[in-house]
Amino acid sequence: MNEKSPHPVRQWRSLEERAATPEFREWLEREFPPLASEWHDGLSRRSFLKMMGASFALAGLGACTRQPREKIVPYVSQPERVIPGRPLTFATAMPLGGNAHGLLVESHEGRPTKIEGNPAHPATLGASDVFLQASVLDLYDPARSKAPTHRGEIAPWPAFQQAMLEQTQRDPTGAGLRILTGRTTSSTLIDQIDTLRQRMPGLRWHHFEPLDASTIERGPSDPVHDLSVAEVIVAVDADPFGEGPARLVNIRQWANRRSRMDRSRPRLYVAEPAPTITGARADFRRILRGSAVAGLLRQLQEGRADDEWSRHLLADLERHQGSCLFIAGRSPADEVRALTDMLNARYGRSAGKKPAQSGSPDSLAELAAAMRAGEVQTLLVLGTNPVATAPSDLMFGEALGRVGFSAHLGLMADATAQACQWHLPEAHYLESWSDCLAFDGTPSLVQPLIEPLYGGWTAHELLALLTGTINSSSHKIVRAFWRKTAGVTDFEEFWRRSLASGVVDFRFNDAAEETTRREPQSSRAGELEINFRMDPALYDGRFGNNGWLRELAAPLTKVCWGNVVQISPATAARLGLSTGDMVTLERAGRSVDGPVFIQPGHADEAVTVTLGHGHPAGGSNAGYGFDAYPLRTTDALWTGFVSLRRSKGKQEIVTTQHHQTMDGREFVRVVNSADEKPDTEPPQKEETLYHPDEFLQGDLQWGMAIDLNACVGCNACIIACQAENNIPVVGPGQVAMGREMAWIRLDRYFEGTESAPEIHFQPVPCMHCENAPCELVCPVGATLHDSEGLNVQIYNRCIGTRYCSNNCPYKVRRFNFLEYNGDVSSSERLQKNPDVTVRVRGVMEKCTYCVQRISAARIEVKKEFRAIRDGEVIPACAQACPAEAITFGNVADPQSRVSRKKRSPLNYGLLAELNTRPRTTYLAKVRIE
Repeated sequence: MNEKSPHPVRQWRSLEERAATPEFREWLEREFPPLASEWHDGLSRRSFLKMMGASFALAGLGACTRQPREKIVPYVSQPERVIPGRPLTFATAMPLGGNAHGLLVESHEGRPTKIEGNPAHPATLGASDVFLQASVLDLYDPARSKAPTHRGEIAPWPAFQQAMLEQTQRDPTGAGLRILTGRTTSSTLIDQIDTLRQRMPGLRWHHFEPLDASTIERGPSDPVHDLSVAEVIVAVDADPFGEGPARLVNIRQWANRRSRMDRSRPRLYVAEPAPTITGARADFRRILRGSAVAGLLRQLQEGRADDEWSRHLLADLERHQGSCLFIAGRSPADEVRALTDMLNARYGRSAGKKPAQSGSPDSLAELAAAMRAGEVQTLLVLGTNPVATAPSDLMFGEALGRVGFSAHLGLMADATAQACQWHLPEAHYLESWSDCLAFDGTPSLVQPLIEPLYGGWTAHELLALLTGTINSSSHKIVRAFWRKTAGVTDFEEFWRRSLASGVVDFRFNDAAEETTRREPQSSRAGELEINFRMDPALYDGRFGNNGWLRELAAPLTKVCWGNVVQISPATAARLGLSTGDMVTLERAGRSVDGPVFIQPGHADEAVTVTLGHGHPAGGSNAGYGFDAYPLRTTDALWTGFVSLRRSKGKQEIVTTQHHQTMDGREFVRVVNSADEKPDTEPPQKEETLYHPDEFLQGDLQWGMAIDLNACVGCNACIIACQAENNIPVVGPGQVAMGREMAWIRLDRYFEGTESAPEIHFQPVPCMHCENAPCELVCPVGATLHDSEGLNVQIYNRCIGTRYCSNNCPYKVRRFNFLEYNGDVSSSERLQKNPDVTVRVRGVMEKCTYCVQRISAARIEVKKEFRAIRDGEVIPACAQACPAEAITFGNVADPQSRVSRKKRSPLNYGLLAELNTRPRTTYLAKVRIE
């Protein structure tokens, strides 16, 4: 008899199970999580449910969401009251790096659940990226600050208000008052600061943005490039597809032209030290150390060529005189910017300048010096984390300790929050009223979709407190500014139209720019060049606790849940290093330890590290990886020199590089541009157990085409699918075992030599095969075809045999080994899409072509007695894709966009030689010669 059970065991699968041996019990506990069995430590499932039922009910009541009290305007006309089960869509904007990114946010009964790009906004054009998509998860992050704290102890808001008012009364002129913000283009916020300066002439405003070199000193704004008219694009140590406020527009402009079947495809030249997604899509890529950027530009300006890349480029520049574009890199050196401007003036059109930030913030270095000198009595840090991200030679944290009164407003209790006396919870942008400018100067209004979950404040409300106004509403503050500024007779109509469209029909005057001169560092013997880069998943570290982004494999390294020290194969061989070896990087008296990752296509005698990892104060997920910020100084924000030495031990790097591997075939088809009619499709076998046209009988037959010539490997489709389809995060341990749950994977292939390979990307969702191998082997009919050609998954039937996964040649099916969705917090559950089943342990999952969107469209058109129109159903991956590389639609309609794509001579089926007849096909990548 089992001591844990009140009944005798009548059936068993082994003697060990029958005898309940310690070895069996240990194995059982390893396989099943606690409370998965009927009895655990004397607590039965029935008792557990009885005990927890009331708790869950109370938690649900406490987590009920409410829309803001103020009137918010949906993107399109909607009924006055919410219809249960039918989401509303609102236009807003996400400030990132100080720039507006226009969004459409889907809300279910007051719960924001899904983010898309706003087609009417110039910065997104209907597309999105991983940061925009994943930002909704930060809204529901259980690690967000929930109450003000004073010296680490919870304090009420009135206590802070009283303390702040006393500080302003002691210093009415603001002589000792400093305000530090991130880079901001909020016209309302800048107007508030200007008003405060008039009342307090001694007040000083500083700003700092870790990924904007111009924020250390006042520097030049990023230029606005137009890739749609350039025949030759030259990016020198720059990643215009992966970084910068115009990244989505850059991808769209470039991909639209590359997808054409004519000969007008622009040529892309890239010179860089480490592979980026821009470099991966380059027609001609040169591996170049960051310190050699100025020399290369000088050589091109003088018309000299010492290698094939330069000769080819100079010939193209002469051939396309007047339609070429040079994009400057990250180097702040005055010579680099001057040479770039000269080359643009000589070979193309000079790039337009973006409007500089209004106002005149002072430098971060000046603030740090003033704090050390005891000149700062009061410091307000608004929405930035300089203790963790400021250049290490400023010693910002140490200087902050000398300030008499300091307060930090932020989403998390990060390093700066812990260093300040007061920490105040900040409202998420989806909880806030504000405004900001797009990269081209277009204003956008930020309207909330939900009341602050934890009573957070906006920067507007905190600055209003300095004027003696208590409990001022950011809604009133923003409206008052625009009522004063817009100059319209019917302000209410202007306000309603601006909120509904997400774009304000108003322009500010361009501000003057100032140029900061910097000179590059020189190396010393035995040192390697170090390149600091934005992390493709964490940005500057502000998304460090976001589980979706933590588990997102980097496009080039395929590393997740941490960062690495990238080096070239030749440098690794010279130093006797292999992937996973721990090394110590040292510069400017500071050192960090990290694991080596040998990266093909990396510059020799150089290392590359990404920023934003290893900050445990930012949440339980934020501590993974190592912190590279201590190596960054004001004279080496992007490129410097370090000494590298081997340290003890090895570290297992969490990477998906070898997961779901398909070997032995050519998966990414590449054809030369000289080929008139490329032959990409091998002869099809017709042997089948099905009728050949069984799945092409209906009027609606869904299919997809993915253009590999447009895909830039940005990962937006992966996060969009995760947000739409309630895909769980499994954690680094499970990923290391190959158990990540993403329904789309982004395969990255190298071709050629390891020192200078050609790089290819291929998104791989479920192929929805007509001759589906998975359907034949399922013993319970859980995977089968529907009348519209979808390979559907019936979760209630699935018993987890995994036969379908074993029989799938594409490796696109995912198995719920554990109850991954069972561990999410009550706040994170609010993000779940109610139109998609939240799967439990033991079932198989895969891409469904977003069948819930198909069903919603089917219901709507049925009420209107018509058929679904082409483009009316767009899966989450296709909607997010900035390159428009994914086309979905009705393959039974010969005039649909997807049918036209599939008639292209570049179209081919992945592993079509297996006779699976996949509904998802690819357009081959064209290699420009």
